[in-house]
This record gives sequence, C-alpha cells and structure tokens, in this order.
Amino acid sequence: MRPPRFSAASSFHSDLKLRIKNYFTEKNLKQTGNFSLYLKAIILVAGYIATYVTLVFFTPHWTLALLGCVLLGAFAATIGFNVMHDGAHGSFSKKSWVNELAGVSINFLGANVFMWKTKHNVVHHSFTNVDEVDDDMNARPFLRLCPNQKFYSIHKYQHKYFLFVYSLLYLYWVFVTDYKKYVTGKVGVIPIQKMTAADHLSFWGFKLMHIALFVVIPIYFVGVLPWLVGFLLYGVATGILLSVVFQLAHSIEETSFPMPNVDTNKLEDDWAIHQLKTTANFATNNKLLSWIVGGLNFQVEHHLFPNISHVHYPAISKIIKETCQEYGIPYLEHPKLRLAFASHVNHLRSLGRP
Repeated sequence: MRPPRFSAASSFHSDLKLRIKNYFTEKNLKQTGNFSLYLKAIILVAGYIATYVTLVFFTPHWTLALLGCVLLGAFAATIGFNVMHDGAHGSFSKKSWVNELAGVSINFLGANVFMWKTKHNVVHHSFTNVDEVDDDMNARPFLRLCPNQKFYSIHKYQHKYFLFVYSLLYLYWVFVTDYKKYVTGKVGVIPIQKMTAADHLSFWGFKLMHIALFVVIPIYFVGVLPWLVGFLLYGVATGILLSVVFQLAHSIEETSFPMPNVDTNKLEDDWAIHQLKTTANFATNNKLLSWIVGGLNFQVEHHLFPNISHVHYPAISKIIKETCQEYGIPYLEHPKLRLAFASHVNHLRSLGRP
C-alpha cells in the first residue's frame, strides 16, 4: 500500500498557523519548553533513578518492592510523556543537543528513538487513524481498533480484555517490534530512513545496556524469581499507562478513521482538518493530569503543532478552539478522564461486532 495523499491545504490551516505565530510573537515567547518543564524533567528522572537503585541495591520488603515496581513503571511512562516526547519532536529546548538528549531518554527505557521518530513523528502524525498506515492502530489480531480491520470472533470480548493487551505492549515494543523494524527497515508499510553507522551502534549499544540494567544486574542482586515478578509488574504498569493515554486521544467513538479513495489514493480532507477529525482532547482542565501526561490530554494541539512544547498547549487551545468554531470544523474533547475512557470502551465494544 502506498501512503495516501491529502487534499490541498485549506484557508483554515493557513489562518490557524498565522494566529498561533502571532500569539508567540505578541507574547515574546519561544515555542519550546521553559524552566517548569526542565524542573519537572529533573524530578522525574531523579525519581526513576532513586526507585531503581532502591529496588535493586536496597531491596525493601516484598510488599513495598511490588509497589516500587509499579512506581518505577509510572516514572518510565511520565518520562516518556514529558521528556522524551517533547525532545523527539524538537520542542523540549531551543538547543538541538538538549532535544537529542531528551529524546535519547527512550533508549535508556529500552526502546529506540530512531525507530520512534519514524513510527510516531512521521507515520502517526502524518496519517493518523488511517488503517494499514498508522502503526498505532495495529494491535491485530487481538484488538480491532478501527472499522476497516478484519473482524475475529475474539473481538466480541475485546472491551473486557483490552487492558490485558495494553499491559503487554511496552514489553512487546522493547523486545519485539523495535527489532522487527530494524530487520525489515519499515514501520508498517513506510520505510525507515537509512541508518548510519552511528545509528546502528546506538541501537545495539542501548539495547545491550538496557538488558544489563534491567535483566543482568537485578538478577545478580535479587535473584531470578524476584526479578521476573518485579520486571513483569514494571512492564505491565508502563504498558497500561502509555497505551491508555495514547488510545484515549484517537480510539474513541467520536473520532474518524478515514480511508483514501481507492482510485486516487487521496484522503477527503487536508492534513489539518484530518487531524481534527481523528484526534480528541480529554480532561484539559485537570492540571494534575496535564502535568503527569505531559499535555498529551491536549492531543488536538499536539497534532496540529507537534513542534510546540506541551507547556504552551493550554494557551493555544483557546485560539484553536475559536478558529474551529469560526470555520465550522469539529473540535473533539471530553471534559473528564472517565468519559474519555468510557468512550474508548464503547468504541471497542461497537467494533466487537462484525
């Protein structure tokens, strides 16, 4: 399948870009992160390291150790949301080397930033919710996430077991899909950029480092069985947190799953309107949640302006919402986290029927 093409850019998109540009000019602001983001990054990374050191080298009673493994997973997910995500998009800092460093944090967590940039920055942000192209829509055969995917009888129960699938996705990502992308040279149907010698060295070097830090050293200090239980619990917590946050932005009842015209391979809308129809916000008034998930509850803002740091999303959301209202374009959002979660469950339930 060839990547589809979008319709010509609309006046809405050019007007919106101008308004956002004027906002930053008038406020004399940089579009990148600020002190509060850098402080948060330090807190999260320090918390992650402290939790890891405590579990491995000063292992507490098993009840506290289990809670610590969940906490370690929460730190891993929040570092991904807040540090890696902005860094990989080049919005963490105005200094490119700082963005590279922030993006590389994903390598320490077991994944690979090179593969992530193709999967997320290029494919997902370009072809959101387009089946067979957007790799985030691919959890087959266990989950049917969009109407165009093949139905299997197991999908009748997917709204009941989906969290179990999500719990495995982080471990599957780290130990399977990264290697699959490396070997095939593709993310789904999209070829990855040619890797340099440094990219290959980074891929294997960090993978080996991760195995040393999260397999070899813990087994040496705590033993095989405690390590296995703790590592699985850590992976499950990380997987559920990462998956739920990203799915609530795209796999809900209200979002669209456009497919290109079979003759022209062209999508109906331009890129910006496509993003608005396939993306939704949730609980944007919840400041604690916004802090934890790195503004990914402002997913509309992120998809329209991925190179702007999430610290600016609350402000620019007002501009985007007003512009959408003027042009009669949908702006999808759920006011509460529980409502977005319920919509995701209902979406899975509806797709559990042929």
